[in-house]
Formats: sequence, structure tokens, C-alpha cells
Amino acid sequence: MPLTEAGIYAAALRLIDEDGVEALTMRKLATVLDANPMSLYHHVPNKEAVLRGVTRMVGAQFRTVTLEDAPWQERIRLLATDFRTLAHRHPELMAYSFSHQPDFIQHDDPFWTALTGIVAAAGAPPSEVPEIAALIVAVVIGVLAAELNGSLHQWANLKPPGPETDGRHEPSDAAPGSRGAGAGTAGPDPDRMFRLVMDTLITGLESRLTAGRDGQDAGRR
Repeated sequence: MPLTEAGIYAAALRLIDEDGVEALTMRKLATVLDANPMSLYHHVPNKEAVLRGVTRMVGAQFRTVTLEDAPWQERIRLLATDFRTLAHRHPELMAYSFSHQPDFIQHDDPFWTALTGIVAAAGAPPSEVPEIAALIVAVVIGVLAAELNGSLHQWANLKPPGPETDGRHEPSDAAPGSRGAGAGTAGPDPDRMFRLVMDTLITGLESRLTAGRDGQDAGRR
């Protein structure tokens, strides 16, 4: 079967899902594809190009339910939840993309297209839509990155300094950044924490949009 870029990216994604980004090499990829390692370079120049191609492929496959008649708050919550589902479907790739590929979301990606459409439908001024959408992406990705590498669980188990703790906290079972960090350790429900993040984002955006409309109304008077 002839080599193609799509076939290379699909094989690379399987390797990443199984063993992580660090384990991916051009030689191992060629072995999986039953191809000469040098033949891969006719399609992709290096491992970094493979990773970018895989990320683009996964991003293009993002799907969410379209609720055109639903309130924008419900639509943005569903969009973020579906993006989180995608991140957990390919945690190794997405964790790498969040920290190493600042341009992994492009203007024509399904996620960005849907998000900017929702922000515009919420009533944001057209000039502010990209900025507001970018901030939402930054917050959601930051939370997901911390969730995937175990940091969120670690931080949520820290006790605030006080008379009972005297600034001390119980050690976690796993170090931050380790695969499966926090597994087996009691802590807050990550689904509930993500809902809290979205509640906070939505409340903040509602307040911002309301203040903007009130300011416009005041200016007309």
C-alpha cells in the first residue's frame, strides 16, 4: 500500500496514543508502516512536521452538536465540553500541542469557527470577537493542560495555610506532570471543576456584554 501523508499521520497518532509523543520516532513510524525510513521523508521533512500534521488532522475532526436556537451560554458550554472530550480522547497529543504548538488552532478550524460564531451571537462587538474568543481558548486550554498532566488534581488537594495546617499539606501519590498523576488519590471531581470553570467564564462574559450594552445606551442618552 503506497505511503500517503494521511496514512503517516494516522499511524503516528496511534503510536502517540499508545506510548506518548516522546516515543514517536521516524524509524518506529516506518516500522509500523512497513516502509523504509527514508521513504517517509518524501512526504514529511521531520518529526515536528509529523506532529503538526497529526494535530491538524485531529483538529479538523472536531465535531460538536449544533444548537442554533439554544442560548449562547448553553452552546458555549457544550462546545467547550466537546473540546474537552477530544482532549481526553488523545491526551498525549493534546497535552503536547497545548504546550509546544501555539498555532495548533487555526482560523478555519471547526472549533474556532464555532466559538467565534457563538461569541458573535452573544452580542459581542465584531471588533472584540477574536479577542474574547482567544481569551476563552486560553482559559479552557490552560485548565485542560493542567487536568491532563495531573497539576489540577495536585493543586486542588493543597490545603490553604491556617491554624490546622500551619502551611503544610499532605503529599500527593504522584508528582505533577507524571502520567496518571493523582490517580487513586481522593480529590475534587474533574467534571465538576470544569463546569465551575465554564460557569465562571460565562458569568464574566455576561457581565462584560451587559456593561458594554449599558455603556452604549448611556452614550445615546
